[in-house]
Amino acid sequence: MTQPEYILTLSCLDQRGIVHRVSGFLAEHGCNIIDSAQFGDSESNLFFMRVHFALEDAAVSDAGLRDGFAALCAPMQMTWQLHDARAKPRVMLMVSKIGHCLNDLLFRYKSGLLPVEIPAIVSNHMDFYQLAASYNIPFHHLPLATGADEGAKLAQEAKVLELMANHRIDLVVLARYMQILSPGLCQAMAGKAINIHHSFLPSFKGAKPYAQAHRRGVKLIGATAHFVTGDLDEGPIIEQDVERVDHAMTAEALTAIGRDVECVVLARAVKWFVEHRILQNGDKTVVFK
Repeated sequence: MTQPEYILTLSCLDQRGIVHRVSGFLAEHGCNIIDSAQFGDSESNLFFMRVHFALEDAAVSDAGLRDGFAALCAPMQMTWQLHDARAKPRVMLMVSKIGHCLNDLLFRYKSGLLPVEIPAIVSNHMDFYQLAASYNIPFHHLPLATGADEGAKLAQEAKVLELMANHRIDLVVLARYMQILSPGLCQAMAGKAINIHHSFLPSFKGAKPYAQAHRRGVKLIGATAHFVTGDLDEGPIIEQDVERVDHAMTAEALTAIGRDVECVVLARAVKWFVEHRILQNGDKTVVFK
């Protein structure tokens, strides 16, 4: 019978003996550590840890393991989570009219490169319903007219929240979903929603940022994946990457390169999230790669 595997993530005030206590607890409860990483932040005085381990003692139950660790953590005021390492997180994708990130994530999911379940795709447009159907994933069209008032926007977002609840969503990915989310929806998604955008912000906001960048003769373009917060495009950064460009490239060439970078950066961020490698550290993140 296959041994159950877990991923433990934790954070607390840095103090002597944390690794010793955690590893000792796991050894005492019949667990074998497969991989472990830790980081102490001298600025925030917080300690972060991720441990992947196998439970080898059949006499130790899941509930017993969790209860025992809760008792260990209480005196150190740890924030912790214990995940089934083999469970596939449930991801909802949201998109508007630009589909490169959606297409890339769906390919990675179908080919087994992204260990997730995708029970729903949500869009305010109909452009990608056939793409969703080709992967046999339900497509939910939640239109929002240009200039819609607050009531219409909140009603549309209520349907998003309903889908999240009904499908037990662990992560929402804004794969170029071009709507500004309300503070209430951002709060409801806190810590479980990832957005992707070009890395020109705040220099080139609004429509056609790559065309704006081309006119300014930029030499680097890139992308940023971050957690969604009420501060537009300013949530804790998870991953970034860049590519060099030059004067000979057209605005269309810059756009194509930028979209490739966006796909890669978003895919990395999603993969790290579902592998429980990302821990929030205030306005920043700790990513155990």
